[in-house]
Amino acid sequence: MKIGLFFGSFNPIHTGHLIIANYMANHTELDKVWLVVSPHNPLKEKKDLIQVYDRLEMAKLATEEADNIIVSDIELKLPQPSYTIDTLTHLKALYPDHDFVLIMGADNLKSLKKWKNYEIILRDYSIYVYPRPGYDEAELASHPSVTVTNTPLMEISSTFIRRAISNDKSVRYFLPDKVIEFIDSKGLYK
Repeated sequence: MKIGLFFGSFNPIHTGHLIIANYMANHTELDKVWLVVSPHNPLKEKKDLIQVYDRLEMAKLATEEADNIIVSDIELKLPQPSYTIDTLTHLKALYPDHDFVLIMGADNLKSLKKWKNYEIILRDYSIYVYPRPGYDEAELASHPSVTVTNTPLMEISSTFIRRAISNDKSVRYFLPDKVIEFIDSKGLYK
């Protein structure tokens, strides 16, 4: 089985994430997409992150009707900080028959050389890249392991949504209704 791994903080998960996951699961040769909820990206600030189990629950609520998009908590079970290469190694040991493909935005491809053991990732895994606003082709876009996809360009960001919520602005249609209800019930991002 060919599994796309879409890593993210999902703080919160939004329609843009879901469109990308759906595109990858239905318009590429991937059989399924696993949304891998990361406790903390070592290259990002931790201060704006809400509790990881709340982010995990929102991802599950957002995808409960999707057949080929699964939420994974694998990184919650691994040592922190989460490094993609360590997660990939662990997943390959757990699921030796699966072929894992990384899904990442053009912004992450541009910074891939900062990742732990990025050379091994490029050597051993395929990477499907989706476009991001303001990011043109990175130097690694022509690497044989990299496939730049025609995923629709998403200009929605979790930062925008967190700011909107904290300013009492409507985020309807940016997030699935069940995710909005969860955020409201817990008073998140206020």
